[in-house]
Amino acid sequence: MEDLGSGCLIDLTRYGFPKEPTVQEIVSSGVDVVTFSGDKLLGGPQAGIIVGKRDVIEKIKKNPLNRALRIDKFTLASLENVLCEYYDVDQAVSQIPTLSMLTEDISELKKRARKIQRRLKYKKISGWNSKIVSTVSRVGGGSFPEYNIASWAVELIPDSMKLSQLERELRSLDTPIIGRIEKERYLLDVRTIQDSEISHLVELLSALFVSES
Repeated sequence: MEDLGSGCLIDLTRYGFPKEPTVQEIVSSGVDVVTFSGDKLLGGPQAGIIVGKRDVIEKIKKNPLNRALRIDKFTLASLENVLCEYYDVDQAVSQIPTLSMLTEDISELKKRARKIQRRLKYKKISGWNSKIVSTVSRVGGGSFPEYNIASWAVELIPDSMKLSQLERELRSLDTPIIGRIEKERYLLDVRTIQDSEISHLVELLSALFVSES
């Protein structure tokens, strides 16, 4: 038996990631049972997945605990929908948010950071400033837990508010904004910000900045 943690169905070395065995490769190696998550790197709903040799899986299915731990039909339908995306690797990478964020080109991230910073600057709110900075993203947990991915971030610079207070205020918004404090800087990594979210993000930040001015 082997537990892959988050697991991965595609080889990400083509996107610059270090080699990690895929679920298919582990199964093909002869392991009786392989377990991994349906969410995280796979990009589906929260679920535990068990694959492996048919006779072993049949025994697991007959265990009384299977009835208590089985997923509901809505989760199953959602998981099936995500797995169907993997028939086409390029489609999976573009359509599954986790994979799309992990593999997005660094030049696109810089453009997004500049767009956010320009819109914030256009608001001309006193007591605050922002700039774009290079940073690194981490997958975190499961596969590639400590692997650094080059990224870009928008640094928010308050004149007087402490960064810990800024972090707390942003997390407490009706639509929470989750950044991080790194080396005495508050950063919003744009790898996890979609283009469709920029307008709402800028309005939330502007409203907070005005209320604190």
